[in-house]
Amino acid sequence: MISPELLRRYPFFGSLSADQLKQIAMMSDEVSLAAGVTILEEGKPAQAIYLLMEGAVDVFFSVSENKEFFVAEINPGEAFGISAMVDPYTVTTSVRTSKTSRVIKISATELRKACAEDSVLAAAVYQHIAKSAIERLDATRVQLVAAR
Repeated sequence: MISPELLRRYPFFGSLSADQLKQIAMMSDEVSLAAGVTILEEGKPAQAIYLLMEGAVDVFFSVSENKEFFVAEINPGEAFGISAMVDPYTVTTSVRTSKTSRVIKISATELRKACAEDSVLAAAVYQHIAKSAIERLDATRVQLVAAR
């Protein structure tokens, strides 16, 4: 469990009530990671959603077993692992720390259950997930244009 006040610092959770923050804090842990640690592996079950507190993590997309492409860098304050909240709950890109990092790890199973029970919470969480997905898609489009 982490402090609800820690969650309140981040825009992803800024619109939630004190009770909702407490509920999410109870399903969350703070995790420190060394550089080079794979947090998420493409194709595996997505079991948590993450919020980067410090450090940096890189997102990669595999085109074969031996070839992967850098897609984006996640910056402090940004969420990743959002596929854990969208059926079929499978990781769509690999994510590795590029330097020592600290993250908030939130149980996706518990968060999905909480969203199913609280439509206001669900609306806020899924709005932020959609915003994160759109921002990542826009950044990918810029990369594609630059590569041409």
